[in-house]
Amino acid sequence: MRGISPVPTYVVMQPTTLCNLDCSYCYLPFRAADRRMPVAVAEAVAASVQPWTRTGRFSVVWHGGEPLAAGRDHLAALIAPFGPDVEHHVQTNATLIDDAWCEFFRAHDVRVSVSVDGPAARNGERVTRGNRPAYDRIMRGVETLRRHDIGFSALCVVGRPEPGLAAELYDYFLDLGCDVLGINVEELEGVNLRDNRHPAEAVTAFWAELVAAWRRDPRIHLREIEWSLRYVSAVLDGTADEVLPRRLDPIPTIAHDGSVVLLSPELAGFSDPRYGDFTSGNVLTTPLGEILADAPATPWIAEFLTGVEACRSQCPYFGFCGGAHAANRYFEHGRFDATETDHCRNSKMRLLEGVLDHARDHEPTAV
Repeated sequence: MRGISPVPTYVVMQPTTLCNLDCSYCYLPFRAADRRMPVAVAEAVAASVQPWTRTGRFSVVWHGGEPLAAGRDHLAALIAPFGPDVEHHVQTNATLIDDAWCEFFRAHDVRVSVSVDGPAARNGERVTRGNRPAYDRIMRGVETLRRHDIGFSALCVVGRPEPGLAAELYDYFLDLGCDVLGINVEELEGVNLRDNRHPAEAVTAFWAELVAAWRRDPRIHLREIEWSLRYVSAVLDGTADEVLPRRLDPIPTIAHDGSVVLLSPELAGFSDPRYGDFTSGNVLTTPLGEILADAPATPWIAEFLTGVEACRSQCPYFGFCGGAHAANRYFEHGRFDATETDHCRNSKMRLLEGVLDHARDHEPTAV
């Protein structure tokens, strides 16, 4: 059985629940409220992760809400307890980025990832609280990053895969100047209840088209495609069993109040009649290491691990994805031991099939 590792490679921290945008596909339940993380929470997490930073690369991902809505002074106070061996990352909508924020990123060595869904016409879901388009404000933030020569990643949500979209998006992000690109097919989770089921052939064709666009000019690290190619290479080398880690990364998400949700940040703030809320403890009362050590005893996590084993026994794609994510199981099926999800189909199965379809279509002709 793939259990949960007691040592994470990163933690996700919520400096504030507030977001200044109101994207229609957002899963966060409290994004209209400004609930800020006390510095004591960051101090508790920093004390717990210090031993882990000595065993390898370790990251803190500041994720909201909109993390920059916490303000520079408060975010600086939250970062301060962590030692120099911790990498800091921020996932931002970029609308608040100005010269002062760029100076902050440099001073604190913060790596930046921007959420944007492609050209202006593709960003209809990303709106302000007054329901006005946010794209121009996002671009001002991106232009400020570029003016300060700060490299950045990008995260793009795709609501409906369709012909021509993948190539359009790839060309757009090439011009945008990002270093790394992640593509998320919209998911049904949290407060986003919109259906995300699409025809299999359309999703497969989207991923195949994205591979073709990337191969023409592979200047961007394309997260999903590069992971797929590493897996295919491992299969051909006979080392596929070594691709997945032996134990699952617990992905501790530390909410603004210090409560800890494991495995899926999207579960934070939600509860279920069977389990209560999905927290496994609070860093203000229990060290994070102890919370992780006790994780398998949490009822919903035990149910999730049963589901992972069901995926292993039933699904030919298990070696690639390692089993459906906890939040997708819950929000699509209402429980954690379900197996296949629409997220599996859109972002795992069809992804791998798209990569393989592209390879077959471009196989060298024998002479």
